[in-house]
Amino acid sequence: MVETCEREGPVVEPGYAAREFSKQGVKPGELAIISKEHVAPYERPALSKAYLFPEGYARLPGFHVCVGSGGERLLPEWYKEKGIELILSTEIVKADLPTKSLTSAAGETFTYDVLIIATGSTVIRLTDFKVEGADAKNIFYLREVDDADKLVEAIKAKKGGKAVIVGGGYIGLELSAVLKLNNLDVTMVYPEPWCMPRLFTAGIAAFYEGYYANKGVKIIKGTVAVGFGSDANGEVKDVKLKDGKVLEADIVVVGVGGRPLITLFKGQVEEEKGGIKTDAFFKTNIPNVYAVGDVATFPLKLFGDIRRVEHVDHARKSAEQAVKAIRASEEGKGIEEYDYLPYFYSRSFELSWQFYGDNVGETVLFGDNNPASPTHKFGTYWIKDGKVVGAFLESGTPEENKAIAKVAKLQPPVKSLEILEKEGLEFASKV
Repeated sequence: MVETCEREGPVVEPGYAAREFSKQGVKPGELAIISKEHVAPYERPALSKAYLFPEGYARLPGFHVCVGSGGERLLPEWYKEKGIELILSTEIVKADLPTKSLTSAAGETFTYDVLIIATGSTVIRLTDFKVEGADAKNIFYLREVDDADKLVEAIKAKKGGKAVIVGGGYIGLELSAVLKLNNLDVTMVYPEPWCMPRLFTAGIAAFYEGYYANKGVKIIKGTVAVGFGSDANGEVKDVKLKDGKVLEADIVVVGVGGRPLITLFKGQVEEEKGGIKTDAFFKTNIPNVYAVGDVATFPLKLFGDIRRVEHVDHARKSAEQAVKAIRASEEGKGIEEYDYLPYFYSRSFELSWQFYGDNVGETVLFGDNNPASPTHKFGTYWIKDGKVVGAFLESGTPEENKAIAKVAKLQPPVKSLEILEKEGLEFASKV
């Protein structure tokens, strides 16, 4: 029996793993998926985008895996037909790898022959830091369908109200946009000098901050939320900032990052860089135990490094790689090492960007990055040791996005930054 173990984490990897197992000829009764959530695996990115749209919104079963990668939608019936057991609404609270057993919150024990750890990440909560008033009603974190449902109800209840977004990363940018589409008065607050600092340069961020401002989103940088006030009903009414400002709020959404969920396996598996250390086949140091997605620290062949990557694209592909490795091991065969090109993307308002590779070294900004321009299209290259190692593009066509992905993968040499800036997208199209 192969068990795929989730906790609060992703509901992406198990679905893609199940599809790959099916391709590999899994027999009825050989695979079980254990999940804390009450629904079959789904594409989590929808929760911060179409799920919250005021019109034409997405709902399950519309975004069950594997529609996010253009594949078949795997409904609960699909798992039943394949003889794959879906054990839902079941939180695993103890893992004992030496005895190959898992224990649920209800006291059930599950044993396995092979385990895939797909526990993903959990959100960082302000209550973890004892922020005053952070337990007030209508302060939201977005991770699961239930979280999104609660936020949808609050948006309806507080129609035309004030929303404060704490954090300027993925969640901050996507939620600010979608709440603005719901006609809320939106303010973003983050401590960094610009949004998405882990990926964006100052030049890239300036476009998005300007664009959001033009859409009516207010941005307050360089400060943090240090407390929340609430009314007699216990609902949040304001956000107190470190710089002394107090913002009125009917809804607060917090997006200040996540942590890989590896506590169940602490002291039982080798760890590195905050995750569970694996090889290029997602095998851990424990026989027949694999780790995929957010929790895996794996060899990134392209850069000769080991890293942990938090993104749905890697979640899907790492799950498939682990399944192929499991089957190959059973058959005494070998498979190719995981050779991943880091990929990130986001969509908000009418915007859509993609990034491939690594954001290290010098940068070149090209194209029209005027947030007021009706024909904006711009990008950035990252250059290290005379080679392009990363590429970003806003509002690219499918062909243009493929071109920048190819650049990041092949890492072509660059003669001069000035020429690269002048050529812009043309450089990518010639590679």
